[in-house]
Amino acid sequence: MGEQFDFGGPVVWRPTREHIEQAHLTAFMRQNGIADFAELMRRSTEEVAWFTDAVLKYLDIQFFEPYRQVVDLSEGLAFPRWCVGGKMNIVHNCVEKYQLSVSREQWAVIWEGEEGEVRRLTYRELYEDVNRCANALRSLGLGKGDVVGLYLPMTPEIVTALLAIAKIGGIILPLFSGYGAGAVIARMNDAGAKALFTSDGAYRRGKPVEMKATADEAAAHIPTLKHIIVTRRTGQAVSMTPGRDHWWEELVTRQSAQAETERTDAEDVLMLIYTSGTTGKPKGAVHTHCGFPVKAAQDMAFGMDTHAGDVFYWMTDMGWMMGPWLVFGALLLGGTVFLYDGAPDFPAPDRLWKLVERHKINQLGVSPTLIRSLIPHGDLFAPYDLSSLKCFASSGEPWNPAPWMWLFEQVGKSRIPIINYSGGTEISGGIVSGNPLLPLKPCAFSAPCPGMAADVFDENGLPVRNAVGELVIKAPWIGMTRGFWNDRQRYLETYWSRWENVWVHGDFAAIDEDGLWYILGRSDDTIKVAGKRLGPAEVESILVKHPKVVEAAAIGVPHEVKGNELVLFVVLKADKTDGEAEKRITDEAEKQMERLRGELREMVIEEMGKALAPKVILFVRDLPKTRNAKVMRRMIRAAYLGQEPGDTSSLVNPEAVEEIRRAR
Repeated sequence: MGEQFDFGGPVVWRPTREHIEQAHLTAFMRQNGIADFAELMRRSTEEVAWFTDAVLKYLDIQFFEPYRQVVDLSEGLAFPRWCVGGKMNIVHNCVEKYQLSVSREQWAVIWEGEEGEVRRLTYRELYEDVNRCANALRSLGLGKGDVVGLYLPMTPEIVTALLAIAKIGGIILPLFSGYGAGAVIARMNDAGAKALFTSDGAYRRGKPVEMKATADEAAAHIPTLKHIIVTRRTGQAVSMTPGRDHWWEELVTRQSAQAETERTDAEDVLMLIYTSGTTGKPKGAVHTHCGFPVKAAQDMAFGMDTHAGDVFYWMTDMGWMMGPWLVFGALLLGGTVFLYDGAPDFPAPDRLWKLVERHKINQLGVSPTLIRSLIPHGDLFAPYDLSSLKCFASSGEPWNPAPWMWLFEQVGKSRIPIINYSGGTEISGGIVSGNPLLPLKPCAFSAPCPGMAADVFDENGLPVRNAVGELVIKAPWIGMTRGFWNDRQRYLETYWSRWENVWVHGDFAAIDEDGLWYILGRSDDTIKVAGKRLGPAEVESILVKHPKVVEAAAIGVPHEVKGNELVLFVVLKADKTDGEAEKRITDEAEKQMERLRGELREMVIEEMGKALAPKVILFVRDLPKTRNAKVMRRMIRAAYLGQEPGDTSSLVNPEAVEEIRRAR
């Protein structure tokens, strides 16, 4: 930590006068008499109560009873109380307040399934569906404070169910649609969940995948679970337990389209989002009605500049924070939530661009991993009309320069900004982000999000520039988690134990001489070789420059003299990769692999120096990733060293961990 930082580069995008004039940020600053972005950052982080109050007013967050105090810090910075005394329900702000205006006939949700089916809901139709679903939940005896799991494919019902749980004052528990029974059991039991929404199944690459059977297996081990509500997605035959299981079509659709909204306290729990660690049980981040959704809408407005009527698609699952973030943020801004249920490259790699053209998507959230996988297919985007796009957005992992530039120059024609966005589940969105007022460099973040008192500290807790350090936050913000469910101490140890009154996020970051920010991966992913500390992204960026390489992961493994040495895992372009562990390659192919291994090794040495020459380079077919495409390097390292990888339930491809274990 503290080594010289050499990322950065030239500015490649600057906002036009039109970008600046139309931006939410410009309107917000004018409304509050703020001269420029620097003044906004200073006031928003030094005058937290003023800024939060101004954001709530700007977003038109309506309260049944007004709050008497914006924030109460009497229990310390780790446990602020927001909108004290306020009565509200976030669902009123997401759908109900639009029923008195022409917005009620605007699209709230657009959905496309992998098989090509399309469904749309106006704000009026969504309002009525949410009311029916709320009445259905109440008919089962569910109400305020009851935890209800969401284990569904990304269909319109998942938006309806999420909002209906909140409407009755219940607590939403989003679950990744690819979870096995064990992961569902752990989270539902920890939360004491009473009900679960699931489906007969889902489609993945044209084939039906079971979900109800997994839910049944889990239900046998969840003593608090009383009801399962099942949607039809694939038409698969499923078993239904009388008294416990209910078809959505029979239970929900026959209910009244009118329903009372629970008047919740602003700080009543809205949602538990579980995040996986490498050790220990998953931790449930607690979010409230006036917390997570407000931060989501603020970031979507100030970062991606989302306006009423915009169609926003973030490629994600509801089990990850970007799913609820998309729903709450877009609806609070009067936008349209776009959902796609299926593989993004099925039946062909141009599916994503087809979706943009067909549904006139305005903001498109992607991952660096997805873009790297599309590059080998060339300009499949070329035949499609992408003129509706106002920005790309990305999150989840650091970029490498080459794929960032491909998306910016080739797909976006150097016109569409890439709004890089990084934060986390416990943040309710971003710590740092691009925005429509400031210039962009490849892979960079323009600045912290307004209201985020972010900094980069060295090992002594002092701010550093042009050097790598720990990403920290020095003041509270409305979206911060209210702690971990039933585990106050773990929350304090995770974020607040290193420096007094400082949130240590667990990412390495840097700020360059022009004030642009870079996130360089998890600080526990960082590799130290012979006294030099480097982030894995630095090495991976070198490898993916090779025309045969799709993606790569770098880890450090113990070495007696150097402390650590580099082990590199490389995924090659389609039809070229053959898993190291499979040993099904010919002698000639083996020679080609060795030549390629030598080329990659020389590339690393040339850029990083001989001291950082890799110990070994292994070719694998895939890297273990979460659904939002975050490469889990800690699991790669554990598998390579023959250790337990920890909780793998968040992975979409747990078999990749086994391949790495065999490859060594």
